[in-house]
Amino acid sequence: MGCVKLQRLFPALALFGLVSAGVSRAEDMDGIEPYKMLRSLQFVQDSVVLGDHSAAEMQRFMLETIDKRLRGADPSIFAEPRNVDATLVYAMSGGNPATLEFLVARDIDGNFDSRVTDALRKYLSGKGTLIAKTLGDMVTEYRDAKIAPYLALVAGNVMISRDPVQALKFYDWARLTAPGTIVEEAALRRSLAVAVEGGMVGKASGYANRYARRFLHSPYASQFADLFVQLVVEHHEAFDDSGIDSVLAYMDNERQREVYLRIARKAAIKGLKDMARQAADRARLLSGTAEGADALANLYGGLAGIPTEKVGAAMAAIAAIPDEILSPSDRALRDAAAAIAEEVVRKPQFGLEPDGQVQAFQTVSTPNDASVSEASATEQQDPTALAPLPVGATPGNAVTAAVSKQDQDPEFRSFVDSGRSKLDAIDDLLKQEGTN
Repeated sequence: MGCVKLQRLFPALALFGLVSAGVSRAEDMDGIEPYKMLRSLQFVQDSVVLGDHSAAEMQRFMLETIDKRLRGADPSIFAEPRNVDATLVYAMSGGNPATLEFLVARDIDGNFDSRVTDALRKYLSGKGTLIAKTLGDMVTEYRDAKIAPYLALVAGNVMISRDPVQALKFYDWARLTAPGTIVEEAALRRSLAVAVEGGMVGKASGYANRYARRFLHSPYASQFADLFVQLVVEHHEAFDDSGIDSVLAYMDNERQREVYLRIARKAAIKGLKDMARQAADRARLLSGTAEGADALANLYGGLAGIPTEKVGAAMAAIAAIPDEILSPSDRALRDAAAAIAEEVVRKPQFGLEPDGQVQAFQTVSTPNDASVSEASATEQQDPTALAPLPVGATPGNAVTAAVSKQDQDPEFRSFVDSGRSKLDAIDDLLKQEGTN
């Protein structure tokens, strides 16, 4: 196996050495077949998703080098089918789409299958849904070719919106015919996304388990973690602790803690207070000496305690968290949660308005806090918009007891639910701004 890997990597290392030594690139590249260069690119890309992040720079170099080789190649070189396949795989592996257009325009000998190139050109230009059926047929036709796993992956991508179940079949075919490669990694990750969105809990659990077992060190593993957290929280009634443990068993303590913190955060925002507290507690147990780990667990656990009789303790825990150990998004979430907690314990103001209607709750002025006021113009106009809570402010026990009694009041519950929806909205806005 080691000899095979060295053989695949040799052209890449040779090219890198030639460039480093200052030898003419055009002259030396003419002696290397494109399909050999493609093997090196595949090796590098597979190494990246298997955890060798240092290979990312080599990946960029290989893509640029293959692009120049293909554009400068004599058209006769594509009489070799392996070079044609290499060109198509390059285009489906992050290569320059314009290069495929360039080569197809020069293909007077018909070396390229025009059906495949036309389909790929539409896909790469964002018009993949127009050729979904065509791609599906090509997967079957080319099932024994080198391009087959890549075609299956592309076919899955274009079928997601039309037929998610069929998309999963294409992804399954792609990963089973290209094990241990970037194709399998992408197919598993996308399969998990489709299954989670479609509520296919059993399938999603299986995909998550396989991904954690095989690609936990991929640079795209953070996307996997987000999808897994979404699965656990949104389908908590159908996803038990054993399902979580079976996936986290492949992770070290640091990664497990990160997942539990993400679960606690998402569960708290969605109002799943028991899940949020349990996940926060698990994160604390795994925190060890990690700076700020307990603080985040306290934040997310505190969020879960706001709409309960434990609002006092929740406010104390939230207010005690220093700014410097929180990300901008978590600071905004902390301030918003503190403001909601303050309104929960505020004594209702009863009285008659000029029109004779009873005003159950005091109107809150628009906040000046930048993290909230800049989030949405709609929130600035909302009379129940969030206001920042002074650091260290905590309610008394008597007020906490009053909240417990108020908890049965439908209007009170409506107010709390409205506050939680604001937390959810703020968090979504922060994600859109890329601050998470």
